[in-house]
Amino acid sequence: MADAVPATLTETISTPITTVRSLTEWRERVAQREAKVGIIGLGYVGLPLTLLFSSEGFRVTGFDVDTTKVDRLNRGESYIWRIEPDHIAAAKAKGFTATTDFAHIAEMDAVLICVPTPLTDHHAPDLSYVEATVHAIAPYVRAGQLIVLESTTYPGTTEEIVVRILMEAGAKRDVQVQIAPPEAKEQIDGVLVAFSPEREDPGNMITPRREIPKVVGGMDATATEAACALYGSIFTRTVPVSSPATAEMTKLLENIYRSVNIALVNEMKQLCMKMGVDIWEVVDAAATKPFGFQAFYPGPGIGGHCIPVDPFYLTWKAKEYGFTTRFIQLAGEVNEEMPIFVVRQVALALNDRSIAMKGAKVLVLGVAYKADVDDLRESPALVMIEQLQSLGCDVSYNDPFFPFVGHGRKYALNMHSTPLDRVGEFDCVVIATDHSSYEMDQIVADAKLVVDSRNATRHIASPKIVRC
Repeated sequence: MADAVPATLTETISTPITTVRSLTEWRERVAQREAKVGIIGLGYVGLPLTLLFSSEGFRVTGFDVDTTKVDRLNRGESYIWRIEPDHIAAAKAKGFTATTDFAHIAEMDAVLICVPTPLTDHHAPDLSYVEATVHAIAPYVRAGQLIVLESTTYPGTTEEIVVRILMEAGAKRDVQVQIAPPEAKEQIDGVLVAFSPEREDPGNMITPRREIPKVVGGMDATATEAACALYGSIFTRTVPVSSPATAEMTKLLENIYRSVNIALVNEMKQLCMKMGVDIWEVVDAAATKPFGFQAFYPGPGIGGHCIPVDPFYLTWKAKEYGFTTRFIQLAGEVNEEMPIFVVRQVALALNDRSIAMKGAKVLVLGVAYKADVDDLRESPALVMIEQLQSLGCDVSYNDPFFPFVGHGRKYALNMHSTPLDRVGEFDCVVIATDHSSYEMDQIVADAKLVVDSRNATRHIASPKIVRC
């Protein structure tokens, strides 16, 4: 039945709004694909999620404050490399549209928030995007809706920020967040809130997105069940947990586990270099053990939104409880130092060839944070370029995914990609990202000196190569 909505909404929305009153009705709307899904933040997490819901027959509305993204999507264009325009066209054919108008939030049955959660310059959580988003949707949130935060954050964010803002705004309109007893409540008379961490792996073309289990923690059992019903329609498995904080901590543990193990192998790499031992050979040999070992490989540092960021979220939150996460913090520091370690190896390699750093021409191969993705977030290559420039090097870069790199959150390169046919002009080529399109044999043949931080030249024997 049609819900009574405030006049401010009826003035801007012409679509009839149907309020879900019970879990049974919610499940039916999901099963019949009648539930309308709104996804806020159409980046590396939100856009793939949008397409997944659309492919399963849901009518999806994408929300973003970036008018360029919204306009491109509505024209059927893509701005993420692995997402083809055909994927956007298929979604549009099923009713997908993008908008900057948050008044349409009132039409949605489910609202999934996929906005950035970066760090400040002082390694503190920057939740301004989450807060701004919740404030933006709060005037339009209504009883019977499911609001889910997917952005990675510290335990307590959903309750301390999302629920708090919604309750403060809802009190003015008599719309409350539903928090029921431990058992699921069949009747839905408020806003359901949950946390379900994104588990995107950019560049992973092997694991189907729907095969990645979806962890869900609601503010109460009703919210958890409603969220599991929604996500269970597009993912093969949902994993309900007892609370949003548990789900938030789950995501942090996943990424901190990787951060710690990468830091361990990065530190061992430095020792192995001093001892004349090949760390990659060591890891490959250890990986033959059928139990008790998982292979992690060293590199020039870590990038992307999760691993360089998440450990510091937990470290920051732990201080509230008088607890110091020494192990986690140390791992973060080791990984942050790796780009500088690579730059030192460049200096040593040039020095061995009687070439001063000041004025040396250096080409950095790959500025994306990992192979075959169009993602610069927290890329160690950006730190390398900055460090090399500070030491007086004349630095260029090549990356097939970035013909031009301008200004970003933590960089200001304003550089164009240098063609690979100019490799021979440089005193040193630094392999920062091993894109599969790079023909390493040709690069080594043309280069005067190669500093390889990815072991991308493992199959080549040449005195030109310094592996680090």
